[in-house]
Amino acid sequence: MAELVSLLQNLSNGLLIGGVYAMIGVGLTLIFGVMRTINFAHGDFVVMGMYTAFVFNMILGWDPYFSLLVALPAGFLMGVLLERVVLAPIVDKPHETSLLATLGISLIIGNALLLIFGGESKSVHVDYASMALSLGEVKISVILLIAGGVTALVIGGLYLLLHYTEFGRSIRATAENRLGAELVGINTRRIQGAVFGLGMMLAMTAGVALIPLLFATPTATGPILTLKAFVVIVLGGLGRVGAAVAGGLVLGMVEVMGAAYIASAYRDAYGLLFFLIILLFKPEGLFGRSVKRV
Repeated sequence: MAELVSLLQNLSNGLLIGGVYAMIGVGLTLIFGVMRTINFAHGDFVVMGMYTAFVFNMILGWDPYFSLLVALPAGFLMGVLLERVVLAPIVDKPHETSLLATLGISLIIGNALLLIFGGESKSVHVDYASMALSLGEVKISVILLIAGGVTALVIGGLYLLLHYTEFGRSIRATAENRLGAELVGINTRRIQGAVFGLGMMLAMTAGVALIPLLFATPTATGPILTLKAFVVIVLGGLGRVGAAVAGGLVLGMVEVMGAAYIASAYRDAYGLLFFLIILLFKPEGLFGRSVKRV
């Protein structure tokens, strides 16, 4: 009985952590599906969300999740601005150009945060950090539950946006065939700016959800989270939002189960090892690859 309870406990933790990974991966795969751009700064956008929650907590005493009121619009506007200033002028250049541009954005963000906040790790302590919801013998951390709830709301809202609004249909059309979308009157340049803004908004939301759980450092946390995002989208299949959600859940489960039943010190390594195994036997991803669907 104790083993079953432990298994259910780890499964619930893995799903909730995986949900936050899914939100990070969805932002990255949305950008790739529409813009065909690999965003090396995506993890740094997550870190910006973490520091946003940290700043408002320290200055105004806000609960970190309350800072979503600022992080959501700020992330969208900064993403649109970055796309207009940095990526739009090189949209027709070779892919290597956009890769280097996003890598440059990553370096600028990381070093700017280092200059402002220093090199020490930052986190936010909340009063309900030790609280848990009991479901029989299984106890679910309130922080993880809130993070999972935020993830479900954001991804659910994104699904409704993509499938039930004219703007969402324009995004899907641009991802499917950019030239065809332009021929029917869709302003694909505007769509690309909005999608980059959505991707940054999702990343910053994930950062706010993670700050009570993890420590943030300016130059180290971003690359790790970018790597996790790449693992998520490749596991699911490039360019597919639904598959990215599944890939995030799988990654969270693998990390938690590995930490629980093998050794917790190598938690991040289990996901990478699983990723390499999948690439060896199913290089198209767990659910197949499609770069023309979001």
